[in-house]
Amino acid sequence: MKNLITYQVICVVVELFIMRHGKAEARAMGGNDADRVLTGQGREEVKKIGQWTVAMGYTFDLIATSPLKRARETAEIIGTTTKQEHTVQDWDLLSPGGDPDALSRHIAGLWGDRSVLLIGHEPMLSILISRIISRDTTVSIVLAKGAFARIKNVTCNGDLSGELHSLLTPKQLSFGN
Repeated sequence: MKNLITYQVICVVVELFIMRHGKAEARAMGGNDADRVLTGQGREEVKKIGQWTVAMGYTFDLIATSPLKRARETAEIIGTTTKQEHTVQDWDLLSPGGDPDALSRHIAGLWGDRSVLLIGHEPMLSILISRIISRDTTVSIVLAKGAFARIKNVTCNGDLSGELHSLLTPKQLSFGN
């Protein structure tokens, strides 16, 4: 009988950045929520956040976004500002009402040392951050529109885990209200 050796694969995402889409226009009476686009102020704040990420030396191997217009527009502005527009991908898992567990499994499927930016919606992004930094949802976090979080040393051995290093709003970065 042969001896079987079992290896446990542990993924490592060196840095995970999480951003809520920028300020979007109000939903029109009877309008489709998915069609809402960023306001002028929202576009300007997102551009400045992109410039700030460049100044901080952050780069993204992958920018994953909800396919909704306001999130996709946020991702495109960040990609253009950081000269990483080629890395933008739509992930249905980042859509409103998405499953944080399914999203975590998808992130865990990424291989190698990577720097990933996720752009999506509340409340899923806050739930995801809470689960990563505390392994449950007891940590109460609320992401303002355009908020930007940085989680370092993300690993997955069953569940994702990591260390929250920063959580900033556009206002904290002196970019607006």
